[in-house]
Amino acid sequence: MRAIDRLDPSPRFTESDAIDLNRQYRAMETEEMLQALLEDGKAGRIALVSSFGAESAVLLHLVAQVDPGFPVLFLETGKHFPETLAYRDLLIERLGLTNLVNLHPDPEEIAARDETGLRWSYDPDGCCELRKVRPLARALAGFDATLTGRKAFQSATRANLPRFEIDSSDAAGRLKINPLIDWDAERIQAYFEQHDLPRHPLVERGFPSIGCEPCTHKVAPGEDPRSGRWKGWDKVECGIHKPGEEPFL
Repeated sequence: MRAIDRLDPSPRFTESDAIDLNRQYRAMETEEMLQALLEDGKAGRIALVSSFGAESAVLLHLVAQVDPGFPVLFLETGKHFPETLAYRDLLIERLGLTNLVNLHPDPEEIAARDETGLRWSYDPDGCCELRKVRPLARALAGFDATLTGRKAFQSATRANLPRFEIDSSDAAGRLKINPLIDWDAERIQAYFEQHDLPRHPLVERGFPSIGCEPCTHKVAPGEDPRSGRWKGWDKVECGIHKPGEEPFL
């Protein structure tokens, strides 16, 4: 009798796995940790999700040193600043990355739920759901873990995040890995200078955190770097990351 293939519905990783990985890689420097993750395979198939924003060049450069063919996923929402798209192309060429994947929202979903393209103005959560969360969810079906560029100093909701956590966006049990979570602004700046990395052109114009153009505003000196995102709304994340995700100690 022919054997029937069965899909394993169990999560890829559990909270216990995240705890173990945090302990195992705790003493490693970021570069060493990234190299080890790709060599030992303990995190499975990994992709880097990049916004090509104000500080994205650092993690992209680190990954390029380990493997230029590493999958880099970019959410092409149709609402980005032109400067962000130009910066994306510049970094990909400058760093020699060869596996950029541009993720687009489903045209039928956009036609049905955001025909005017103005959903951001009255339902920013719904706009992010259509243009970011759903396209990324479809793409991540083939991966076990993602690298993010989140850092503790960026906002209060990110202050206590660990290096390894479970992605709570669905029940797949993927890992979310934050290699730069303990880097501060001075270390980021020093890395840019050490490796002569180009800056996002909007940074010097007062945009320390850069997302889609309609929902990104300038930030005054001394303000939370992410305070310009969704200004005027009770919203601090696009939905890919959840506010206040708890660390696994």
